[in-house]
Amino acid sequence: MEAPIRILQVVTYMGRGGLETMLMNYYRHMDREKIQFDFLAHRDFEADYDREILSLGGKIFHVSRLVPWSGRYRQELRDFFRQHPEYKIVHVHQDCLSAVALQCAKESGVPVRIAHSHSSSAVKNLKYPIKQYYMKKIPVYATDLLACGRCAGDWMFSGMPYEVVPNAIDVSGYSFSQSMAAQKRKELGLDSQLVIGHVGNFTPAKNHSFLLEVFRQVLCMEPSAKLLLVGGGDGMQSAREKAQAMEIADHVIFTGVRSDVPQLMQAMDVFVFPSLYEGLPVTMVEAQAAGLPCVISDRVPGECVVTKGLVTVKKLTDDPGEWAAHILSQAKTPRKDHTAEIRGAGYDIGAAAKNLEMFYLAKSEE
Repeated sequence: MEAPIRILQVVTYMGRGGLETMLMNYYRHMDREKIQFDFLAHRDFEADYDREILSLGGKIFHVSRLVPWSGRYRQELRDFFRQHPEYKIVHVHQDCLSAVALQCAKESGVPVRIAHSHSSSAVKNLKYPIKQYYMKKIPVYATDLLACGRCAGDWMFSGMPYEVVPNAIDVSGYSFSQSMAAQKRKELGLDSQLVIGHVGNFTPAKNHSFLLEVFRQVLCMEPSAKLLLVGGGDGMQSAREKAQAMEIADHVIFTGVRSDVPQLMQAMDVFVFPSLYEGLPVTMVEAQAAGLPCVISDRVPGECVVTKGLVTVKKLTDDPGEWAAHILSQAKTPRKDHTAEIRGAGYDIGAAAKNLEMFYLAKSEE
């Protein structure tokens, strides 16, 4: 039997973020006798998915934190690629700064260099001009361009042709179960309260501050309501502090990073996603698969809406009170099975993983 083709996935680290969860969904469903994933991470601690990666036969390598202008960092990358000539395919997931790894891979003779866009914007801070500069370099060094959706691809690749790889999920794992909903609500100390849910790490793009403002208005209309926030990250402490300052902390549940997101979604009554920008959020696919009514911002790409009557859009310029009233109206939507729609839209991981597997195999023969 021939050894599997080993694909090097270049990431920041394998925590439970959106792109990492997407990668793991594909990895679990890939034929690992043909394709094996290894990971080049830019952090030296053990991340959430590391043990599972090792159990699946993957390898994890570590390099220094990404500093695009550092000659030492670039040399470290070039040394790595030259010391590991077995990697003929390098798949980079480093946002706008993917050009750095792609350039070093090209200079080291890696024949297939894939850039993958997972977002449709970036934080407008002091680093933004630097990110824009390197983003324009991506098509120069990549041999192939992939994106989670059209908005993400159009933004990152500036008119260059690319292919969409959907943020697919194991659809069957999200089907609504009344018994699971009751079990999870009991674990969380919830009875018959209205539960507003959100899944996302505490980063500026997820707009948790606005979500807390909206939830304060919800409490004015539904005093027993609870806000279930699933995720971790650097911004969680400031969100906790804001909830305390707003005197709503007793109604907000911070779960931290969790491995049971499909089950937690069963316990929610409505899913709220007020992001400032997104690529194509895997959590929105998951929420729809769970049959959750969803209220999203007008900054979330409409292409993530793959069900009928389940998702509504609110403008971020609308008053938090308007959001609150709308959320309460949507929370009354009965839960139904929408998994056929999710599969029909191409988000079933079984079929999607087969397509990506065939893509890698074709690239390995070029």
